[in-house]
Amino acid sequence: MSEFGDGLDPALVAVLIQLWRAAGATPDKPWSLAKLSKQADMQMSTLRRKLTVLKDANLVTVLDREDGSGTAVLTPAGLRLCGEIFVDGAEADDPA
Repeated sequence: MSEFGDGLDPALVAVLIQLWRAAGATPDKPWSLAKLSKQADMQMSTLRRKLTVLKDANLVTVLDREDGSGTAVLTPAGLRLCGEIFVDGAEADDPA
């Protein structure tokens, strides 16, 4: 299945859910990639591939550091999208 073909890739949704949770839990502080990887229950390489897709769609901002660590946060467009997707709370907790 393509990532935007018949529906969203479940791994992309998992990342969006965790970034949505992060926006609610720590709105002024992006989550580390290590924390996102653990919370989304996916390998770091998979997380980075999914974040690249979301970054290319202007839904996330990713900060990569020289030591291999980094952070990610939803952009305003990402916050709007997640607000629409998760508005009923069926997929994730409301960050507000």
